[in-house]
Amino acid sequence: MRILFRSGAFLVSLIVMVSHARAEDLNDYPTSARADYVFGCMKANGETQEILQKCSCSIDVIASIIPYDHYVTAETILSMSQVTGPVGSEFRSTEPARLAIQDFRRAQAEAEIRCF
Repeated sequence: MRILFRSGAFLVSLIVMVSHARAEDLNDYPTSARADYVFGCMKANGETQEILQKCSCSIDVIASIIPYDHYVTAETILSMSQVTGPVGSEFRSTEPARLAIQDFRRAQAEAEIRCF
């Protein structure tokens, strides 16, 4: 019985540690980045309470799929690819840029399925 209790206590401790790790992973996006995403999402989809909930869900899903530094990279590439001329071309045509955008779009698509 004592061994069973110890292994049960160990299991509970392990579950608590894993749940904290997941919470930390989900919270590596700064609040300002989450808010900026939600504001943009609401501007594109409507400024209602329902859309607020859906957009908040969306950034949470994205945050659970890609790390914050990949998110920043994708956002930067998307922004810079709108620049005309050779500078913008570098962000539109390189393989690393294409892959970063592809990962971001996949995360957005998953968020769309789960939240909208």
